[in-house]
Amino acid sequence: MPSRMSPQCAAAALRLSAVLLAVHTAALCAVAAPPTDLTRPMRSSSRDALAASERQLTFDPYNHDLDNNDCFSPDDRFLVYDTRAIPDGIGANGRIEKVELATGEPTVLYETTGQTADGPGVGAASYHPSENRVVFIHGLTNCDASRPYAQWRRTGVMVDEADLGVPVFLDARDVTAPFTPGALRGGTHCHEWSGDGHWIGFTYNDALLAEIEVRTGESVNLRTIGVATDLGAPVAVDHDADGENNDGLWFTALVVKVVPHPQPGSDEVSRAFSDSWVGQNGYLRADGTRQQRARAFLGTTRDADGNELVELFVVDIPDRIDRPGDDGPLGGTATTMPGVVAGAQQRRLTRTVDWPHPGVATEPRHWVRSSPDGEHIGFLARDDAGVIQVFFASPRGGEPQQVTHHAADVQCGPRFNTSGTHICYVADNQLQLCDIRPGNRFGRSTPLTARTDAPPTSPVWSHHERVIAVNRLVDGPDGTHLQIFLCELADGALQ
Repeated sequence: MPSRMSPQCAAAALRLSAVLLAVHTAALCAVAAPPTDLTRPMRSSSRDALAASERQLTFDPYNHDLDNNDCFSPDDRFLVYDTRAIPDGIGANGRIEKVELATGEPTVLYETTGQTADGPGVGAASYHPSENRVVFIHGLTNCDASRPYAQWRRTGVMVDEADLGVPVFLDARDVTAPFTPGALRGGTHCHEWSGDGHWIGFTYNDALLAEIEVRTGESVNLRTIGVATDLGAPVAVDHDADGENNDGLWFTALVVKVVPHPQPGSDEVSRAFSDSWVGQNGYLRADGTRQQRARAFLGTTRDADGNELVELFVVDIPDRIDRPGDDGPLGGTATTMPGVVAGAQQRRLTRTVDWPHPGVATEPRHWVRSSPDGEHIGFLARDDAGVIQVFFASPRGGEPQQVTHHAADVQCGPRFNTSGTHICYVADNQLQLCDIRPGNRFGRSTPLTARTDAPPTSPVWSHHERVIAVNRLVDGPDGTHLQIFLCELADGALQ
């Protein structure tokens, strides 16, 4: 078990509810909790130590749902979000918006046509790191009651703010044989730009395998991970009469191999999920050379007794993704998943089977995150006492390091600041700031917000590091809605 390297932080966190977690499938480490009234904070001995001021940014009587990616515009003037309702979710939502931090003024970036409760649906929006472009989930345009929005019936769409309302379909979809290399056959989700903006990572579910699973009962509809990049020419597919297929601007391919029944005690996984880029520019290998692109992810394995165990993995991604590996054709077959690209190398980073509480935590739902330099991959796991804490692992392997030492569970995954000196997360129903610089300050946490009846959710950090945005449920005359709040760090908070 990793050694503890920091003083214990005083906390008594409330557990996240699974209701809102199920609704916020792509975006939130969230809770379905009573409405938050920030005028009535719970009594807290830490209030005098607050290192940020908090103000409400949005007030309109609908939800403003921050995704678990990069919601700040490159210049930090705007935040992007979707307006999904609870419990209807992404499939019933038709709008992507941004809000200006200085004025609170919202702008519609994209709105679907013919939106119904069955689709097409849009959500989980993220800004490009250096351009005014936004990527988000878009359900298939032919969605209806007989073919509703689903995990395997969606794609990635980009909107350029210079051409508002015009969708650019990034990943091609081809569910009719012969299948097309560079196109997938299902649904992509949780799209994340790479640090240079030239790649997008995502999770994936396959429509053909979903149909086989329904028909046979075999567990073959397995979540996995893919990437997309511009190879200089769009990917064109055959357009079917049902409107299931679409062309895509970028080339897409899978990079993680999943199997229905992992061999007990092996590193095989049946599900790959909650992924993120490692570093802004990859990470340094043990020999000092740089791996330019890699994605960290959680994978469901089987221990020696056949029990499911979630562990942390990394996959190194080759420069070229248009060459098939030994796994089969990139476009897949009628009965098999699209093949993994040649040169993709997935490795297990954690082996927690001998820990007192084995496995990476899956509740609260969280996405693993990397420090900007790629040295640390942050994730949640239980300490010796069974309390969920933040841990770090190196992409090169080795024993994980416990970062936080709260008295009760950490309530969402960590987010790193641009400089890589601090993380933020939620514990004790408060947004927390934790120093991760080497030395005696490592693991020292400071509350940024007052303790409230319900915790803030979905923290996202601005590029200039001075603001952290969160979601809170707020009760108003028109009902309870998810609103955006800004936590503005005090001078010297990061010193």
